[in-house]
Amino acid sequence: MSFLTEIGLNHFLVVSALMFTLGMMIVVMRRNAVAVLMGIELLLNSAALNFVAFSRYVSHDLNGHLAAIFIIVVAAAEATIILAIILNIFSHNHSVNVDEADLLSQ
Repeated sequence: MSFLTEIGLNHFLVVSALMFTLGMMIVVMRRNAVAVLMGIELLLNSAALNFVAFSRYVSHDLNGHLAAIFIIVVAAAEATIILAIILNIFSHNHSVNVDEADLLSQ
């Protein structure tokens, strides 16, 4: 029964695939800009989880961890910029629907 308690690379890949699928479904199905931002964050976090898992189980170095930290920093900067855009959309349209975002160009 000890093989059931050992967490391996396959477990991380399954969790990452589930996170990526959920993030993609949120990005495709939602019209709310905040929900789309959360879906993009899930996509980026699933990629970071893959980097860390492969770094731990395959190459045994810190390159994957450094890539994951870089992804987290880029995601934080991206979230800041997108939230500023969402606030701009809300101030003009009084709504955060992605479908109405093209009205800002007029």
